[in-house]
Amino acid sequence: MLEVGWFSSKLLLKGKLLRNPFYFFKQVTIATSFGALLLIAMAQMGTTLLFPIIISSLATGISMPFLLKDVKLQ
Repeated sequence: MLEVGWFSSKLLLKGKLLRNPFYFFKQVTIATSFGALLLIAMAQMGTTLLFPIIISSLATGISMPFLLKDVKLQ
């Protein structure tokens, strides 16, 4: 399992893993921004920090498969 992860990481850094890396990074940026904005908005409500972290992490994790469903590997 670690070997597969290591090999994929090396290919990603060399630029040989994704067909369209700009699309991948754009989608990841969208999801990260959404999660960060949700975290900041919920943290401003005055509740404990645990609740906004859980909700924003769940929202970001749920949105990732939908945003990355069209990523093509080489």
